[in-house]
Amino acid sequence: MMNGFLYELVMMNYLAHAYLSFNKPELLVGNMISDFVKGKKKFDYPQGIQKGIALHRAIDTFTDEHAVIKEAKEVFRSDYRLYAGALVDVVFDHFLATDTQHFSHESLKVFAGFTYETLNHHRAVFPERFARMFPHMQQQDWLYHYHSRWGIEKSLGGVVRRSAYLTESETAFRLFEEYYEELKKKYDLFFPDLFLYVKSRITELNEGSDEEG
Repeated sequence: MMNGFLYELVMMNYLAHAYLSFNKPELLVGNMISDFVKGKKKFDYPQGIQKGIALHRAIDTFTDEHAVIKEAKEVFRSDYRLYAGALVDVVFDHFLATDTQHFSHESLKVFAGFTYETLNHHRAVFPERFARMFPHMQQQDWLYHYHSRWGIEKSLGGVVRRSAYLTESETAFRLFEEYYEELKKKYDLFFPDLFLYVKSRITELNEGSDEEG
């Protein structure tokens, strides 16, 4: 979950951000569009979507600072340097999609459909760049295809296409397969921490709204 201009180009961990919105429509919308909303533009949105934008940014910060993520990035760092974080995002979405504590193939398909339908109902508020990207996400069913190695291979290629400096993704996919079990163990250590953090952060956001009201 990279920060800055690199992340704007390659943000790919859509499944985690969608799932950690816990089926709350406005929270989901804000969480998904956050990287396309700059500065004070966030105040143009309803409060529920603003919460999603804030939640997305909190997730990114928590992830970037987590020791396990720093370790996982080392698998890709020598070949991909600053883009290592984006590659870890993609890989961890694969492990989430195949995590039987959260999804079966059937429930993942249902969840992906719910997410696309919810976003479609809010198309009028999409930032321009997200509006251009979303039809591809839906038509190619990105969220569902994270479960397959084929889907991850395509997603890693997407990181390269959206990057400013990368030229190939074959090495990334080879490293993904070579270090699959090691990366899976790191996901198993990391995601429960993230899940609990997001639950507490949503509570804080809701309490803040109540105080403001």
